[in-house]
Formats: sequence, C-alpha cells, structure tokens
Amino acid sequence: MKLAIASLLFGSSAAFSPALSGNKFTSSTQLSARKPFISGNWKLNPQTKDEALELAGAIAASVNEESPEADVALFVPYVFIESVADKVGDWINIGAEGVCPEGGGAYTGAISAPMLKSVGVQWALAGHSERRVIYGETDDYINSQCVKLIEQGMSVMLCIGESLAEFEQDLAGSVCAVQLKKGLKGIAKEDLDKVAIAYEPVWAIGTGKVATPEIAQNVHATCRAIIADMYDEEAADGMRILYGGSVTPESVDDLMSQPDIDGALVGGASLDAEKFGRIINFKTL
Repeated sequence: MKLAIASLLFGSSAAFSPALSGNKFTSSTQLSARKPFISGNWKLNPQTKDEALELAGAIAASVNEESPEADVALFVPYVFIESVADKVGDWINIGAEGVCPEGGGAYTGAISAPMLKSVGVQWALAGHSERRVIYGETDDYINSQCVKLIEQGMSVMLCIGESLAEFEQDLAGSVCAVQLKKGLKGIAKEDLDKVAIAYEPVWAIGTGKVATPEIAQNVHATCRAIIADMYDEEAADGMRILYGGSVTPESVDDLMSQPDIDGALVGGASLDAEKFGRIINFKTL
C-alpha cells in the first residue's frame, strides 16, 4: 500500500490526467471564492421517524452564527424528507439519496424528480458507489439522473471515485475522468451551477480509512483539470468538489485546508450529531 500511495502522489501524470498533458492546472480561485459545502448521507438510517427527527434537530442545533459560511445539507431516506425538513427549518437543506430519471409510468418503487421537487427537495445524489456496485447503476443511467434533475431546475451531487484495486494500479485519475465525462454528458456550462462533485474513493467509504489530505488534494486538482478540459477554466474554478470517505472530526480540518477541497460528503459521522456538528464547524489551518 505504501508503494501505491507513493506512486499515486509522485507517479506518472497519465494516471491522474489521461486527457491532459500532466496535472498542471492550477485553480485561479481558492476555497474562499467557492462557498464550502458540508453534507451528510444517512443511507439506510435511522430506522424510525422519531430517531430521524431527534438526530436532525441535534444537528441543526450545531449550526449557528459562529459556524463557517457554508452550505449544509442532509441527504436522507425518502420517507423522512418532509418531516426532517420541517424540523431543521432554513438552517439545513434536505436532499434525496437518489432519483429515478423517468418522469412517470410503470416503475414500481421509483421516485421521480418532479415528485421530489413537489415536496421542496432541491438536491439529490447521483452515482454513489453503493448505487453503482450494489444496484448496478451505470454511467449512462447516472447521467440520465443528472440531466433529469437539471431539467427540473434542481441540483445534483455527482459522486465519483475509484475502487481499492484501481487505486493501487494508479487509475484514480482515469476512473474519475471517465465518470466525470460520462456523468456530465449533455450538461451545458451554464447549468454547472446546479452541479457539485463528490470524490469518494470507494476503498475509504465506511472502512475508517481516509486518503491523506495530500492524496485527496491531488485527485481533486486532477478532477478540476478534467472539468477545465471538458468546459473551460472558469467552469473548473467555479465547481465545488467535495471529499467523501470516512471523514471525521479529526480529519476534516486538514482536508478543508486544501485549496481544491470545497467540502465533505459524510456518511457514518453524519449519524452522530456531535461528530457531524464538529465537521460542520470545521476550522481551516
């Protein structure tokens, strides 16, 4: 693993930027120009409405006038969206963990973008590794989710990231390039203000492992370079790229101090109000 990490940091630029001549793109704006975005993904948790409301209320209480100037969102199970939104009020944006790209019809169990919009949802996740791996959602399907949300005037957090095997083969940049290019296909530059990217190395999700701030920064800078290649530098400068993968109160300050890390998509720690409150109230070093 040490060899893999060293290679990731100092190896060939092709591993990070397959479509670019080296990872040389430097953002002309820093985090101060891109509003930080701290978000939690509750996944299949908690198990009751009462538990969801208790957790949401405790998290909302951690957001105050002394908190960093940041957007805060919780992506929660569909059945809790309206009640949790009522509980947190205007302090926190409540989003959906997914969406069906179809507009209606015989799709048992599906939830459409218009349905979500009708109950006040603005944000939804697309492309999370658990949806890719467990449910077989393809890049084309994920792209259709992104396009449908934007067509509805909503916003999408597109999740990308490599597996452990891909990481160890120095393929992080190549994987992210493919997922970005396929996920954003057909989305115009003028609609990118409705998009955020979450880089989640699959090997760090729920494992307690976390990429070092240097590794995360390197991949984020590569993702920004890919967006510049797809669109232009203005688009890349404006894109918020979040880090996800076992973010904790202990790791968040170092991560948020990196110039190309604009926020966090938090899993397990978002189910603990004290821990997630500390992440919301991150401190840059």
